[in-house]
Order: sequence, then structure tokens, then C-alpha cells
Amino acid sequence: MNIPAVLPCSFNRLQCSTPPTHLLRLVIRKKGRLVCRLSHDNNKEDDSVQDNNNNSHQDNDQPLENTCLENNDGPQLNGLTGFEPQQLDESIRIPKETVEILRNQVFGFDTFFVTSQEPYEGGVLFKGNLRGQAAKTYEKVSKRMQEKLGDDYKFFLLINPEDDKPVAVVVPRMTLQPETTAVPEWFAAGAFGLVTVFTLLLRNVPALQSNFLSVFDNLDLLKDGLPGALMTAFLLGVHEVSHRLVATEIGIKLSIPYFVPSWQIGCFGAITRILNVVPNREDLLKVAAAGPLAGFCVGFILLLSGFMLPPTDGIGIIVDPSVFHESFLAGGIAKLYLGDVLQEGSPISVHPLVIWAWAGLVINAINSIPAGELDGGRIAFAMWGRKASARLSALSIGLLGICSLFNDVAFYWVVLIFFLQRGPIAPLSEEVTHPQNKYMALGVVVLFLGLLVCLPYPFPFSNQPAL
Repeated sequence: MNIPAVLPCSFNRLQCSTPPTHLLRLVIRKKGRLVCRLSHDNNKEDDSVQDNNNNSHQDNDQPLENTCLENNDGPQLNGLTGFEPQQLDESIRIPKETVEILRNQVFGFDTFFVTSQEPYEGGVLFKGNLRGQAAKTYEKVSKRMQEKLGDDYKFFLLINPEDDKPVAVVVPRMTLQPETTAVPEWFAAGAFGLVTVFTLLLRNVPALQSNFLSVFDNLDLLKDGLPGALMTAFLLGVHEVSHRLVATEIGIKLSIPYFVPSWQIGCFGAITRILNVVPNREDLLKVAAAGPLAGFCVGFILLLSGFMLPPTDGIGIIVDPSVFHESFLAGGIAKLYLGDVLQEGSPISVHPLVIWAWAGLVINAINSIPAGELDGGRIAFAMWGRKASARLSALSIGLLGICSLFNDVAFYWVVLIFFLQRGPIAPLSEEVTHPQNKYMALGVVVLFLGLLVCLPYPFPFSNQPAL
């Protein structure tokens, strides 16, 4: 999608968790063999290699205790997605007595019948048969674990990407500590925010964009970009606040937003880390859809208001009708309100609110692309699961890559997604249960509105003179 030059827009609000790794492979394998470290009753550790078939059932007298050994010839698995891996010592690993309690007293025929177990990053991965509804099973197992073991361990009910069957993972809570930084978050976020304010103002003053050095000699001209910058900031704020209101209600903690300045479009949005584990797919869908849904509603109302307001002297903006071909939604509304006044090759004057509202719609539309850890990517994951969303994400990033050959904004955008937002999404406490239909419908609405904003308007405007 080519963004019209008159559009002082700010793009997507980004979100990401702490540096992610993926639960694509649940154990480290080398040439079809499982490399593990076993702990025996004599407290001596031996390095051993077992065939996959021999590992499907473990001797109850010798349960697996420790994490898999490092395999320098293959891919490394560094803990659950979204959390910083830590060096595990014996005080953190799950002891074999606890594994026995988990297998024989926490899990059971009425919840999750365990058929095999494997070591996993200081914890244990249990394979077996899920009994009943996943949500109720998760509640029962979590309650039993609380009664038997307290708060020392965290239980995940996930989908094994190898066979699409439910698996249970139990890890020490100490391994789920989020990454800490030496620089206070508020300081770094404030620094990025100040630079973003400058780029937003500059983006709304075309006279200064052609010569960046002239900005320092004409700082007073930046005030001309204040209305557009404030409107963009307002729409970004609506998006961000909506996320936080829903997240607070559910109990999901978000970090301070890091606004990413952009020389081309003013701002690429805000990067916000999720600081704790999301309970389930429905909760993730609620939080992910809240921002763009609120942004679309506000942006749509402002766009309609802009077309209805007359472009009086001093506040009108002259645009070529061709810019409305850049968005199916904007072009359709322009044709509906302007009618035959909108003619190919005949510049028209519109209220600046049209351009500012369009910027808000673009922000949310780009954010709704089903890729990586963008809101659209999280919505797709919540609705269709990890495997389907990963394929859709790869397709979306590929299409963006093709668009980047013709549009420099698309190029910078796909680079940002690839390095900051490509995912994968961190595991949820329970990933088996699908969201309710009403929330699925909200997710579909967000993705559809994003598509309408990004798709071009293909129909020609009237060439007949206005009456």
C-alpha cells in the first residue's frame, strides 16, 4: 500500500514480549535420538543416549529429573517462549520426588492421564490423554498442584506441534522471571518519547522535510505541525489505553510503552512487553483486539466528521483525488460523501481532519496485519492456534516483503517486524480451549477492517463535471 504524501500518518503500535524462543521442538534431538541426562538413586549423574522409542515410558523408580544436555550440533531450546532462559542449578530443578507427586497425585484419570514424561528446561513435559474440557482440566490440575506443592511450580497445558496433541509442562516458577535491564524503563521510554514528539511534529510540516538541517534554524515552524501531531498522539493513546484497560481487567501486566520514532512517517507505534503469562487464548484475543477495535471506531468517526466539515479558508488541504485510491475504505467514504465532486485529475480541498483520521485508520490497519507479535498476529493465534497463525504470519511477512520492493515505508516496516515483532508468541497457561464465538467475531471484524483500509480502491472516480 502506497501512503499518500499528504498523509501525516503514524504507523503501527508494536507489542512484544521479552526476547522470545519457540516451543517448536519440545526436546533436543540429534539424528533421531534423544540426548538427556538422567539422575539415579545413587545421586550420580551419567550421560546417556536413548532411542526415542525407549523414552516413551520411564521407569517409576528412576524418573527423569534434569534438563536436556546441550547439543552443539543442533538447534538449542532456551526455555519457554517469551522468558529469558536462566542457568539452572540443582536448587531450581524439579526433584524426582516432586515428579512422582505430579504424576501420581496431581494428574489423574479424570484430568490428564500421563503416558510418558520427558525433561524440559529444568522442568518436566508430560505426554498423555486429556480428559474432559481443557479449561476445567487446567483448573483441577492447578488446584491440586497448589494443594500439594504450593506456588513453587507453574503448569502449562499446550499443544504439541509435532502431533497436535495436548501436553502438560511443569516448570519451576524461578525459571519464568522476566528479563531485567540495567537502564530504568521509564528513562529509556522517555528518551524515545521525546524523539518521537520531534518526528511527529516534523512529519506534519512538509516545508521542513526537504531540508532536515533547516529545522534547527526554523524551530518555530514546528508549531505548525502541532494539530496533526496531537491528533496522531490522541489516536495512539486511544489504542494503547484500550489495551491497558482490558489487560488490567483480566490481570495481564504490560510494560511501559516504547514509542518508536520514524523519519518517514513520524512514529512506528509503541513497543509494549507483556510481563506475565497470559491465562488463555480468549484473554489474549480480548487484549489484542481491544486496541485496534477502539482505534478503528474513533478513526472512522473522525474520518466521517472530516468529510462533513466544510474546508473553510485557512484550514483546507488541497489533495489530488488519486490519494483516495490508496485505501478501499477511505476511497469508498470519499466517493459516498463527495459524489461527482471527486473527479480524476481535479484537485479538491478537504478538511485536515480527513487526513488526520486517515492516519489513525492506517495505524490500526497496519497493526492488524496477522504477522508475528503484532496485534493481528496475536488475534490470529488466539482464534486459530499456533500452527495456523505461524503460517499466516509467514505469508503476511512475505507479502510485505514484496511490497517493500515498491514502497520504502513497507521496507522499513517489514524490517521492524522481522527484527522486533516476528514472534513467536509466548506460551499461554492453557492453549487448548478456543475463544467464545462472540470474541472470535470481534477478531474477524478487526482483521477485516484492517484489510479494507490497506486494500486499494479500484474503481475510477467520476470524470463528469459536477452540477
